[in-house]
Amino acid sequence: MRRMDTRSTILAGAARVFETEGFRGVGVDRLLAPSGASTRTLYKHFGSRDGLVLAVLEERQRSFLAWLERETYAADPVGGLFRTLVDWQRERGTHGCMLLRAHAEYAADSEAVVDLVRREKRVFRTIVAKRVAVALGREDARLATEIWLLFEGATAAAAVADTSVVEAAEALARRLVAAAEGTGS
Repeated sequence: MRRMDTRSTILAGAARVFETEGFRGVGVDRLLAPSGASTRTLYKHFGSRDGLVLAVLEERQRSFLAWLERETYAADPVGGLFRTLVDWQRERGTHGCMLLRAHAEYAADSEAVVDLVRREKRVFRTIVAKRVAVALGREDARLATEIWLLFEGATAAAAVADTSVVEAAEALARRLVAAAEGTGS
């Protein structure tokens, strides 16, 4: 088994803490406890606590997008989004979207966090739009927005319910795609 480097170990431990305890109310000592790293090591690798927050968010999004890429979706590109989310939540838990939670906690205090979340959500919306275009054989911006909203809503709702809400969102997404295929608009 490959040993994780110090930076990766800090990121993984901090991500688990942020996931379960939030961002703003967690002290540096608590963030570093899972890795056993010192405050000096945190600053060496991330520059600041906020630098760690940004790195955790970037890594979380990179990791999720990698999950999406490894899923074969040719037969059902839109449904595959939701199946990937169910798999992700079963492995990592149903805590809602870490990016949106960070945005909510940092909206008034960190332009860098807000900008990162907006940028990553734009990237994800583009991925959704591409999958909708594959499913329909044409672009449909409105349907892509509806599917994106279903995905984001299911992610949040699973945090207070369970993954069955994601499965319900997938079924609705499939109906929306089928309706769009039938209308050709």
